[in-house]
Amino acid sequence: MRDAGGTVVPVADAEAVIWTDPSEAATLRETLDAHPSINWVQLPFAGIEPFVPHLDGDRIWTCGKGVYAEPVAEHALMLALAGMRGGLRYARETTWSDPYGHNLLGARVTILGGGEITRSLVRLLRPFGVHLTVIRNRPEPIPGVAQVLPASRLHEPLAEADLVVVALALTPETEQIIDAAALEAMHEHAWLVNVARGRHVDTDALVDALQRGSIGGAALDVTDPEPLPDGHPLWTLPNALITPHVGNTPEMGIKLLAARIRDNVQRYAEGRELLGPVHVDLGY
Repeated sequence: MRDAGGTVVPVADAEAVIWTDPSEAATLRETLDAHPSINWVQLPFAGIEPFVPHLDGDRIWTCGKGVYAEPVAEHALMLALAGMRGGLRYARETTWSDPYGHNLLGARVTILGGGEITRSLVRLLRPFGVHLTVIRNRPEPIPGVAQVLPASRLHEPLAEADLVVVALALTPETEQIIDAAALEAMHEHAWLVNVARGRHVDTDALVDALQRGSIGGAALDVTDPEPLPDGHPLWTLPNALITPHVGNTPEMGIKLLAARIRDNVQRYAEGRELLGPVHVDLGY
């Protein structure tokens, strides 16, 4: 804040608040109600689910949208390769095993979501020569993407995909967007990667699909429930890879968030458009 020319003042004198604790969303609402002169609120993460009930149209809201796209996209690529090329399977072997795997090179990839994670992932996937389909609520063209489709046509690209990546905001419309029917539409060798929110996927339906072998596997950085309880089937299924929500670690994220705050404070002072605007009516 200071690097950008801002001044830290008591909340009673503030016109902007940078809120860093998602577990205290209700306290933020109390703070705003007590200090109506606050005109801008900066939230810490791209996912703003805890804050959605407290959003209003009386002030500017921004979040970490796009801040963590690069490390999360990198993590999605790692999960995809570990699953598709058999890294997970080989790592669990205790003897020389038969060959297994499918190429990411030239694969058909479907990505759910059209935000910054997707755009970063599209760039990382370009050298692999993949055929890309993106599902998003606004079916507008994205550079490097063969086709952009609305969610109503989700099952069409799922039936052709070698890899499905979930990288979209969690809203009531996208909760369990990967349900039993979506999993049934996927090819038996296809891998599912989720780097968004656990509630995008019907966990029970996913466990059933993995146990039956109706899809190739799932690599999840997020789960429902989260943290994933000890003893849950996903920990031991041979075609499931779990990482503990580390697509963006605190060590990676703090400097990225600091850069966003620096930029937005400067933009606010200069009266320019802020980065990472929250769409209050859409809840993300």
